[in-house]
Amino acid sequence: MSKMPVYMDNNATTRTDPRVVDAMLPYFTEKYGNAASRNHPFGWHAEEAVETARGQIAAIIGASAKEIIFTSGATESNNLAIKGVAAMYKKKGNHIVTQATEHKAVLDTCKRLERDGFQVTYLPVDKYGQVHAEQVREALTEKTVLVSIMAANNEIGSLLPIKDIGRLCKEKGVLFHTDAVQAVGKVPLDVEAMGIDLLSLTAHKIYGPKGIGALYVRKKDPRVRLEPQIDGGGHERGMRSGTLPVPLIVGLGTACDIAKNEMGEEVARTFALRERLRNGIMSKLPESYLNGHPTERLPGNANISFAYVEGEGLMMGIKDVAVSSGSACTSASLEPSYVLRALGVGDELAHSSIRFGIGRFNTEAEVDFVVELVTREVTRLREMSPLYEMVQAGIDLKSIEWAGH
Repeated sequence: MSKMPVYMDNNATTRTDPRVVDAMLPYFTEKYGNAASRNHPFGWHAEEAVETARGQIAAIIGASAKEIIFTSGATESNNLAIKGVAAMYKKKGNHIVTQATEHKAVLDTCKRLERDGFQVTYLPVDKYGQVHAEQVREALTEKTVLVSIMAANNEIGSLLPIKDIGRLCKEKGVLFHTDAVQAVGKVPLDVEAMGIDLLSLTAHKIYGPKGIGALYVRKKDPRVRLEPQIDGGGHERGMRSGTLPVPLIVGLGTACDIAKNEMGEEVARTFALRERLRNGIMSKLPESYLNGHPTERLPGNANISFAYVEGEGLMMGIKDVAVSSGSACTSASLEPSYVLRALGVGDELAHSSIRFGIGRFNTEAEVDFVVELVTREVTRLREMSPLYEMVQAGIDLKSIEWAGH
């Protein structure tokens, strides 16, 4: 068995690939120039490395290098895309369409704009956590300037029909932004074929370093204009000022290059491990439920709820496995996941859900260990549950009238 604890929280963050670290190291020590220093070789080498990375990032989403803007990560990319469009196009309209299960970096940005007088429509999702192009069509008004729908959900792994939504937005002349953080490197993306005008991505979900991300901004048909959110020296075509962190940018570029070249093989491998985990757990534990779409989902994500089990108790019982009970950004809250609530999952089941994120460095031995541990702990906790005992005895819990205190 491998060393403890076993890491299965790859939707929260990933280990930096050693190949990415190797590519970054020279830019901390020998090639340490500022990419904006145009008068000497140190600056030229840094600028060249940045432009190479821009091309590598563009290639994984079918964009051109000139359409890539560097940011500190996905949260900033989402803020720049949504607030930048809102400020630049406010004369055209003040309406934005998004969905209830977006990442907080999108939802909280939209809430901020509501305080500034924007109207935001939060579309409800179906039981699989998906919205559909028809819903978007019905929500559009003459004042709509932006639709923002994620490519894949960070908690439940469901894929969204962004190609259909992109086509609709093109037809209606409305800009389309997608938070593609979870999808890049795991599902094929093409900004042209999918009609995407703005796309957010980050390095640390694809085996790159933390603290660096990018925003794709379409340059033609239509050219998208953004109002910058950070002012300074006019870096990144004036859209995002600040000295470029060259080592991190090299890391993001290398991570994208590896992901693009190895995607087919990696998807097949993580999918096989995910199914081994899911089948292993769900075949041994009755009343366990997969959250999200059964097939249209990220290859490495399994979000499973266990009836008659307290979530915190289960997390304690499987402390040798790094997993989460929601997204990393909301895990400090004891409230049931807002994503699962939006799917119509009841509070009890939502409280007992665990997100397993399988990644590049997981092994079959780890999967088998986790299956055995989760099965043992859920069984142990259920044996302590009076409700589970009643269900085993054939009592329908819905028929019981509970006495008030």
